[in-house]
Amino acid sequence: MHDFFIEVLRLAVWLLLLVAIFVPLERVASIERQPIFRKQFAVDLGYYAINSFLTGALLAVPLAIIGAAVHQAEPTMLAQATRSLPFWATVSLSILVAEIGFYWGHRLTHQIPFLWRFHAIHHSAAQLDFLSNTRAHPVDIVFVRLCGFAPLFALGLAGGVRTPAIVIVLGTIWGFFIHANLRWRFGILESIVATPFFHHWHHTNDAMRDRNYAAMLPLVDLIFGTLHLPKQWPTEYGIDKAMPPSMVGQIISPFTSDASP
Repeated sequence: MHDFFIEVLRLAVWLLLLVAIFVPLERVASIERQPIFRKQFAVDLGYYAINSFLTGALLAVPLAIIGAAVHQAEPTMLAQATRSLPFWATVSLSILVAEIGFYWGHRLTHQIPFLWRFHAIHHSAAQLDFLSNTRAHPVDIVFVRLCGFAPLFALGLAGGVRTPAIVIVLGTIWGFFIHANLRWRFGILESIVATPFFHHWHHTNDAMRDRNYAAMLPLVDLIFGTLHLPKQWPTEYGIDKAMPPSMVGQIISPFTSDASP
């Protein structure tokens, strides 16, 4: 019980920090003016809570299985080579490898109708701000993260807890930034690191949502032919299919309804 209250306190502190950072920025540099307590704000807050508690627990077992399997099959020379890298090189390589895995996991959620049922919840947000990052079905999060972390285990880059933890923390923080309602443009940097402009095009309600899959490195989209950086901002977000208004209804919906990308 003590650990549960500590976790709740940690999540509350993180939320207060996010609010303190992003709410003022979104008030003075918004792409489009919208209320702080916009429609579905409470639903996204619910996702923040449930995904913070659930995804780690849901990932633990499959990652343990993958880790054990890779440990048995991994060539000794590969393990020695990756584990002898300096820490900075291990982290840098891990971010790149995980990013490629996340990219393909994310791309598959757009291309495979069954996976899109879960991922469509994230795209159903008609208004974007920093908290939109949390709107995601736990199954969707687990699948994409497994796609990112499996290569780390396969290459011997996840031998300790520090490297995967750094990848998760960086990716999570960056996720809040790229969903933010911020009109800032970053010039040439937009083709190097993911920005709100880069990711908002992924949320547009047209064919361009099948672009800009990367979480942090647009270079991956450039390599695989899905980079899209026009001059103007998108004008409409969301999906055509109606989504249940409640979080419970949304979580159940992939199992009870049909959806197509």
